[in-house]
Amino acid sequence: MALSTTRRTPLSDQVIAQLRAQITSGEWPVGSRIPTEAALVEQLGVARNTVREAVRALAHNGLLDIRQGSGTYVLATSELAGVMHRRFADADQDQVAELRSMLETSAAGLAAVRRTTRDLELLETALARREAAWHSGVAEDFVQADAAFHQAVVAAAHNDVIAAVYADLGEVLRAHLRHDVGPELIADRYVGHGGILDAVRDRDAARASVEAGRAIGVCGD
Repeated sequence: MALSTTRRTPLSDQVIAQLRAQITSGEWPVGSRIPTEAALVEQLGVARNTVREAVRALAHNGLLDIRQGSGTYVLATSELAGVMHRRFADADQDQVAELRSMLETSAAGLAAVRRTTRDLELLETALARREAAWHSGVAEDFVQADAAFHQAVVAAAHNDVIAAVYADLGEVLRAHLRHDVGPELIADRYVGHGGILDAVRDRDAARASVEAGRAIGVCGD
């Protein structure tokens, strides 16, 4: 999605809407660093102060995280996701794990019943990326890849309400995984997720739920 030049220089809904669209569309994924202020000024055709104020507005709403000396990063894909992240930033991690268990075991069971051939293809791709991320040894890459796999399971459940709630809690759940993983990946703590995929493929709802539940608690999985 290309940014288009705006004709007004004051801070306006038009500028904020364009930046928000880059986030919600996935052009700027959660965790990624957005273009520099200078680059945004050039792409949007607005004054530097306008860009700065728009970025601050989105940071206030919880979509962006301004890190001095590092840049500005995407924190959430919606205002509600940003609110969730702030609301549960200091939540007890055991309770977050229980929340994950409730959502992910239910979603896995539904996915086993409702999955399509396309869902299986996406799950296989997500699982391969998760395993590759683990072998890369980069903790944050693994966090993102693991989250993407679970998101694919939720998507395969074909329940729009569960999917929306899970997406809004996305950063809360990723923070929980980071907490469990720590700064380094430890080999003997790896938990494979092939069992979840196999159960979903076999349309075994009970086993899919059990596998999803088993996966939570070690390395955030």
